[in-house]
Amino acid sequence: MGQKVNPNGFRVGVIRDWNTRWYASKKEFSDFLIEDKKIREHLKKAHYAAGVSKIDIERAAGKVTVSIHTARPGVLIGKGGVGVDALIGKPVNVNIMEVKNPDANAQLVAESIAAQLEKRISFRRAMKQAMGRAMKAGAKGIKLMCSGRLGGAEIARTEGYHEGSIPLQTMRA
Repeated sequence: MGQKVNPNGFRVGVIRDWNTRWYASKKEFSDFLIEDKKIREHLKKAHYAAGVSKIDIERAAGKVTVSIHTARPGVLIGKGGVGVDALIGKPVNVNIMEVKNPDANAQLVAESIAAQLEKRISFRRAMKQAMGRAMKAGAKGIKLMCSGRLGGAEIARTEGYHEGSIPLQTMRA
């Protein structure tokens, strides 16, 4: 198998920013890292229906700021805010930001296809509908791949579809 570079790590510092912004000493670093992972897992699990696409965490002088990018902010706010304070036991500022175009957001498209597959919808139909919605939403191109025991078959396989332009050689793509 060839060496593959993580696409997010490849772009960090060039066109993408870090998902977590803080600096810590060697003693605190591991605690903060575990804390960040727990915050992300809790928010994704507890508020899956809100369509959380990205969680940014910033730390400065004992204050933790969590920015949640979501497709449906009303679902998060309507439940009396987000219970992150209890999770880490520190005062936490929560910023909820709306994703303007959820059909063009890769994370949300993937989660919607996964949810449809869990509801036993045909994988071809789910993927083609997601492609159509993404292209209508203004995406320049989309590439989808679904793998596993597709359609309940005994042998696992991979099916992929693509539409539009998908430049894989440039970092800005």
